[in-house]
Amino acid sequence: MKLSFNKKEKLKSEKLITQLFAEGQSVVAYPLRLVYLPASFDNQVRVKAGVSVSKRNFKNAVDRNRIKRLIREAYRLQKSDYFNNFSGSYALMILYIGKDGTDFETVSLKMNQLFDKFIQKIITD
Repeated sequence: MKLSFNKKEKLKSEKLITQLFAEGQSVVAYPLRLVYLPASFDNQVRVKAGVSVSKRNFKNAVDRNRIKRLIREAYRLQKSDYFNNFSGSYALMILYIGKDGTDFETVSLKMNQLFDKFIQKIITD
């Protein structure tokens, strides 16, 4: 996988997002939560991901957008380590469930833990 997060890899289908939250499973590495669902996609992409930050916890759009940028960057840098030797395709939604702000080092560390838990859970299922 390339170290990019282009349009084909972004989760945008409203139908799939609704199905993801209705039927998906999750893993947590506080302050991040990953909701995932096995899915099949038309193009060559194995994983589609989306990012969300609660408006209830972060009233200012500036704060929400900053956290979303940090999460997307951590995902972009680490996805090739976890999903290169990956079979199957999944829809992922990464949620920030913390109540206060964060920095990139924390998000990156928690993203590693989150993906480790995700891979372990897939292997055991």
